[in-house]
Amino acid sequence: MNEQVKPPLTTTTSILPAMAVLGIAVVTLVIFLAINLIANPTVKSTPTTIPIIVGSLNTQDGSVLLAGCQQAGNPPADIATALLVPATTQATAPTVHPNGGAGDYDCLRTLVTRATSGELLGYYTAQLQARGWNLFSHGSSSGAPQLLFQKAGSDTFYWIVGITVTARHGATSYWTYRIYQNSSAI
Repeated sequence: MNEQVKPPLTTTTSILPAMAVLGIAVVTLVIFLAINLIANPTVKSTPTTIPIIVGSLNTQDGSVLLAGCQQAGNPPADIATALLVPATTQATAPTVHPNGGAGDYDCLRTLVTRATSGELLGYYTAQLQARGWNLFSHGSSSGAPQLLFQKAGSDTFYWIVGITVTARHGATSYWTYRIYQNSSAI
């Protein structure tokens, strides 16, 4: 058997199928980038204002009564809007930081207001809920009128504001304002 010697078969491999896949990927990427640019315009933030609460006690403008609760960075700006008191409020004791700066933030002050406890609690319900606080508790374990509000702060902690009426004499309410950082993160 004598076979004729033949040169090996030559085959050419084309790169065109691989280029087609790459081309489809690039075209798909460009299409989705264009859709993203068109469909997702930048978000424009609008300044918000606190609504005026009709039928409530007036807020004391520029009150320094709770200024002692403001420390360097605590509470954060989105939480500090809760540091407000009715116009007829006076302090009965100095600002107290129960843990003295060790651990979670905690501040309280005892105050007196010429208003009934219902008016006082109604004032805080309206004002704090308008500022994004959630009312989660009514009344204390001792039976004293109390409201507890909660809000997530920009510092990744929950913050609690407590208003507890400690005594009532006619149309005058003695009460405690307390704001503290909850020990658990959001």
